[in-house]
Amino acid sequence: MSDETTPTGDLTLRIQAMPSDVNINGDIFGGWVLSQMDIASGIIAGQRAKGRVTTVALDAMKFIRPVKVGDVMCIYGRIERVGRSSMGVLIEAWALRHATGAREKVTEAMFTYVAIDGSGRPRAVPPE
Repeated sequence: MSDETTPTGDLTLRIQAMPSDVNINGDIFGGWVLSQMDIASGIIAGQRAKGRVTTVALDAMKFIRPVKVGDVMCIYGRIERVGRSSMGVLIEAWALRHATGAREKVTEAMFTYVAIDGSGRPRAVPPE
């Protein structure tokens, strides 16, 4: 995984955290953050696979800092590995803090995708 000063990969998704996304502690619900990361990683994997993909695993998710209402979540990612039908996508979520404008890494994870055909069966990832 990367350091905590510079995002790794390409900016894939930006979304603002809203009051409806908070947990009981008043922080943004971790499931909401995970959902945004899955959307962003799916975009990256689908582009690389040139078609349908499905999430098959999520490895080493680490929450570093909370996300607050009003923060803009910036999701960065890149392909880390490509197998015959699978791909590993490194995803980092960074928050642009609403109150200060500071940028902080809030979480990271490795997502594994499998390229699938129209029937939902694994297919080969095409060459780049």
